[in-house]
Amino acid sequence: MGDPKKQRSKLEKPRHPWVKDLLQEELSLVGEFGLRNKRELYRAASLLRKFRRAARTYMTLPPETRAPKERELISSLYRLGILEENATLDDVLSLRVSDILSRRLQTIVFKRGLANSMHQARQLICHGKVLVGNVKVRSPSFLVRRMEEPMVSVVK
Repeated sequence: MGDPKKQRSKLEKPRHPWVKDLLQEELSLVGEFGLRNKRELYRAASLLRKFRRAARTYMTLPPETRAPKERELISSLYRLGILEENATLDDVLSLRVSDILSRRLQTIVFKRGLANSMHQARQLICHGKVLVGNVKVRSPSFLVRRMEEPMVSVVK
């Protein structure tokens, strides 16, 4: 059978965590999106960093190899609902953490009016009252794809 793989961290913490401007920005994002702790914010920032790193490396490639990889990256971001279909790599580089956080299930439930506040949306999800399609999702950090967004519903 073998040993299980060592779990790797899905986030990268900031190098200078005690910068006043950074602390204020993080605190406002945590409050705006109803995050439980800054670890959720760092996880979204790491995901965004991965997309931006890919875009920067694709910009250095020759045009014949760049085009298919660019289309693949943009189509995956389109399916996630982060970008529009006719976006460019410059649009990928201009993404912000709030764009990723706005695709979380917790945010979608609140924005669609299924909950009165971000905290109530988180509570509904954790208590198993939210369905995406026919599947009960209990993770508030679940990234809702563009095609799944109309299928988000609350069970009474």
